Amino acid sequence: MALKFMNFMFKCRIPKTYTIIKVTPLCCNYIHISSKLFLSNANLSKTMNEYFRHDHNHESRNFKFYLYSTISILSYFLYKQNYFTINILPEVKAATHQSIRNQYNFIADVVELAKSAVVCIEINDTHRLDFFAWSGAPSMTNGSGFIIEEDGLILTNAHVVIGHPQSAIQIKLADGTVYPGKVEDIDVKTDLASIRIKPKQKLSILKLGNSNDLRPGEWVIAMGSPLTLSNTVTAGIVSSAYRTSSELQLYGKDMHYIQTDASITFGNSGGPLINLDGEVVGINSMKVAQAGISFAIPIEYAKVFLNRNKQRQSSKNVNKRYLGLTMLTLNHEILRELRYRNPYIPKDITEGAVVWKVVIGSPAHKSGLMPGDIVIDINGNRVKSSNAIYQALEKASILNMKVYRGNGYLELSVYPEDTE
Repeated sequence: MALKFMNFMFKCRIPKTYTIIKVTPLCCNYIHISSKLFLSNANLSKTMNEYFRHDHNHESRNFKFYLYSTISILSYFLYKQNYFTINILPEVKAATHQSIRNQYNFIADVVELAKSAVVCIEINDTHRLDFFAWSGAPSMTNGSGFIIEEDGLILTNAHVVIGHPQSAIQIKLADGTVYPGKVEDIDVKTDLASIRIKPKQKLSILKLGNSNDLRPGEWVIAMGSPLTLSNTVTAGIVSSAYRTSSELQLYGKDMHYIQTDASITFGNSGGPLINLDGEVVGINSMKVAQAGISFAIPIEYAKVFLNRNKQRQSSKNVNKRYLGLTMLTLNHEILRELRYRNPYIPKDITEGAVVWKVVIGSPAHKSGLMPGDIVIDINGNRVKSSNAIYQALEKASILNMKVYRGNGYLELSVYPEDTE
């Protein structure tokens, strides 16, 4: 039937110009016509006559009728053979709505990548006299750290673990697993320390980034375990990537710090300061409470510290000096507390270091040092901060100290011990 219609179409006495002008435009909507005819089960002849009833040229109307009939039949045949798909109604696609929450929560994305490598460091020491707690209760401190090697190497601050060589250090991972830790190396000048644990499987690690290309205004994230609350997160921007120690009145350090408004609270020390690429650019160190600003040690110092540690291990020269005490830099708040307890402290004592904790049986304990002693002088050098004793420890085998206790001055000699 289709072939007969096509033969009739070519036998029609229609001028060529009419065929070009009239026929060709009529062929453009054949799919639309065929879909209405066949998918709606309409009568072909009736529909065609109705469609072309305004055409008064009998010969032209017949041509159009048979042309559309042929095209419709062929279209229906092709449709049945799945050569194309006909949609009677226009296809409407719902607009895809991308969640703003998922699109712009970039801090949450970084935390998700980094949280498994952040650890809580807990130190429970029953062999310690505490100046601020004479009740005999165990002395417990905590801090933060992060894993940098799959076999269990952890980086943290030196002040988190220093003075605890005989204490049990517990490392709590993000999943709650607890491992005993051992201090591997300490650098008191840069306030960095490394701890080693022996995990049963490979651990998640954080990649060390580059703190030299940090820019003011760049987003950073501080993670840690303040007050033993694992995976505490604060965020802020970098205010200064190069804040010198002299600006912070940290004399004798000769280093610089990263200043940020990301809050670093008590116990957050040693945790990572991370950029938006998930790389560690600093180690959380300290906070100026009243100003609401915090400081972190640039990761470049940690890289030097770790390389030196590897060199020491390769040369089997890992001996460390041990005193067995913890000291605090004397400031106005501590001095006010000391004078409240002892009103006889001279007014000319405005700087120094106060002995905070002493390990029983340690060299410091044997020398006669007690919690609450104010160290004024070490080996003839005026003490301006607690770092002075650690610097003297690296250079001298005997530490001759001038301290103030009670209502007078004492001179004590401390003999540090070498530990393997």
